[in-house]
Amino acid sequence: MVPVFYNRNMPGKPTLSPSKFSIYLACPQRYRWTFVDSRGKFYMRTKSAFSFGTALHRVLERFHDSGDSGVETVHEAVAALEENWLDAGFHNAEEMNDALGEGQAILERYVEEATLRRASANTIAVERTLRLDFPSFEIVGRLDRIDEHEDGTIEVVDYKSGRSTVSVADVQCDLAMGIYQLMLRKHYPGRPVRASLHALRTGEQASASLTDEEADELREDLERLGTMILEGGAMTERPVFKGICPRCDFIPLCRRSPAFCEAEALAKS
Repeated sequence: MVPVFYNRNMPGKPTLSPSKFSIYLACPQRYRWTFVDSRGKFYMRTKSAFSFGTALHRVLERFHDSGDSGVETVHEAVAALEENWLDAGFHNAEEMNDALGEGQAILERYVEEATLRRASANTIAVERTLRLDFPSFEIVGRLDRIDEHEDGTIEVVDYKSGRSTVSVADVQCDLAMGIYQLMLRKHYPGRPVRASLHALRTGEQASASLTDEEADELREDLERLGTMILEGGAMTERPVFKGICPRCDFIPLCRRSPAFCEAEALAKS
């Protein structure tokens, strides 16, 4: 049976997102169970890392929002974390309290460092949703933060709550960061654009920019890949065992395939 990815008779274009592209590239079967086949929802588990990251993002959104005066100091940031804390996905209270303590330490350092950096850039948007149009679909992305620098450069900053280190190569290879740059190029034509990853656990940052040639090539690749995703390309009924499979929520579904089980057993031997 060929999965139905979208109804061609529905008004408007289908939408994709940076995360959908990344999940599909990592494993078409994971994309299927996450976004297409409703059976997948029964196997999805709440992750503590998601709860941790979401709470931090909410506080940082308020800290950088010029219209929100409630989170401007370290004390207010820590209090906001406690107000926005999510306990889903943690195995026990001790694990949750350790994560909360780590989150408080992250915010203390972040607010202190960001206060010193504020003079060098102006935050013009937080948690901004932008769209990138293609002939048969559109990409919708939510950007953590957009800064404007004194030289006119527009910068998208993406927080990584689970990372301790980031490099220029990480930015260059990050599909979402490439997509965000295409979005900013569209919305701020003629302005220099760059993307930065911020590892919240250490404060380490790295930045990179697409050249005009790289931007054109990426747009062409996205159009081909997006069309393939929506038409069900590479979505086979026989899953292939990969190194990421043992950590996947949907492995019980893939294990229904004898070929998958044989490959999994061979990998363990």
